[in-house]
Amino acid sequence: MSEQLPRFVQIEPVGQCNLKCQMCPIMYRRDGPPHGPPAFLDFDAFVRLVDQFPALEELHLQGLGEPLMHPRFFDMVRHAASRGVRVTTNTNLTILNARRAKECVASGLDVLHVSLDGATAEMYESIRTGARWETVMANLDLLIRARREAGSDRPHLHLVMVIMRRNLRELPAVVRLAAEHGFAEIFVQHLCHEYGESTLPEEYRSMREFVGQETLLGEDAGLVAATFEQARIIAESAGITLRLPPLAERPERQAMKGRDRCDWPWRGAYFSYQGFAMPCCMVSTPDRIHFGNAIEQGVEKIWNGPAYQEFRNRLDSDEPPEICRSCAIYNSTF
Repeated sequence: MSEQLPRFVQIEPVGQCNLKCQMCPIMYRRDGPPHGPPAFLDFDAFVRLVDQFPALEELHLQGLGEPLMHPRFFDMVRHAASRGVRVTTNTNLTILNARRAKECVASGLDVLHVSLDGATAEMYESIRTGARWETVMANLDLLIRARREAGSDRPHLHLVMVIMRRNLRELPAVVRLAAEHGFAEIFVQHLCHEYGESTLPEEYRSMREFVGQETLLGEDAGLVAATFEQARIIAESAGITLRLPPLAERPERQAMKGRDRCDWPWRGAYFSYQGFAMPCCMVSTPDRIHFGNAIEQGVEKIWNGPAYQEFRNRLDSDEPPEICRSCAIYNSTF
């Protein structure tokens, strides 16, 4: 059975890490310098991908790399926005400058998700190894100034915080910081990519170990609940939408299966910077699983191909793919 092409697409523009802003000791990716040439999605290939989705409504430009590193990132935004597509992206703000700040406003970017995992220099820099808190805060001011000078409320600013044991107590202060800088929403997510499949490539083992050490799923439940409640009170007072992750897997989800637990492979398409189609962004890299290269083979052929369909069939059964079984989205702990 053929599946209709989705209205939501996520594309990874950059597949290399910003070496000045690594999250903790997680250095498993070997795309781009110093291991090889720049890992950037070719712009013409991007256009060919996007233009194969006739009913596209939303495009999220993000993968494991910092999107603003791409030399034609804002051309990507403009191309999609000119079609009436809502374009969003993520950034850690480490390489923002005055020119890029103005481009964020002028290009048609609708939402900018800003990654801030702490409210103090000490905490932030312990998590984002190599980044400087003062630089990030100054760049945030550049962005806010660019919006103000253009008389625009776009891009809307959403703050994203990856919460873990070490920064849990700073959550209320992060909410205050968001309020002071005019963020509309805060999305707090667990550090919970478990990488639990038996076929996990060896280079991901350090990630699995780090998550085991830092995840809140093993933290004192009373401390987590109290901290979350304090953050809720501050957000409500400031008029900010605050999304907090579940404290534990909900029992009623155990009886669910398939798209009732996760509808990613039906609802949205995800492509790496090389063009590999993956089931969702939680997979992270195509060496774990992919369904073929959409740049080379075409979107519809991949989307309705046997590998994708087999994956959907398994996800819709009582025996989901192994890579999904420990996934935070599938288990509702994201």
